[in-house]
Amino acid sequence: MWEQVQRFRALAPEARNIFFRAAVLLPAISFSLRLRGFGATQQSLQNLSVPSNAGKYPGEDVANGDRVEMAVRMVNAAARYGWGRPTCLEKSLMLWSLLRRQGTASSVRIGARKVDGKFEAHAWVERDGVALNEPGDEHRHYATFDAAFPLQSSESP
Repeated sequence: MWEQVQRFRALAPEARNIFFRAAVLLPAISFSLRLRGFGATQQSLQNLSVPSNAGKYPGEDVANGDRVEMAVRMVNAAARYGWGRPTCLEKSLMLWSLLRRQGTASSVRIGARKVDGKFEAHAWVERDGVALNEPGDEHRHYATFDAAFPLQSSESP
């Protein structure tokens, strides 16, 4: 445990901020999904995550790529060390919201498959067709819905 505390203290302040935000919001997202459903939860996150001007300066691609990677790592850490065990949908909504707040366009993708007669679903975040919170190609085994969430018309910052 002491090693984890030391690693946390060594993080940049922005990373710690993202971790705390994710640790607090993941349980709230879980509760909202159960109480209000997907559409209302995503709309609330969209309203709360007003895009900032982050990444709107020269060298945007490198800096923005670093921020995206940091957001992915901190959401995963908050899911691992925070309360409960968030689902892939909860983690994906959290990451999407953080990226939107940073000014990074992305979308939540949802796919489904049937394995041994059992229905399975999975969610992940994509940016420019690349899955951000998937370590491998697991998401490719799911048939995705045609539309990304949010629909592109409501995504414009």
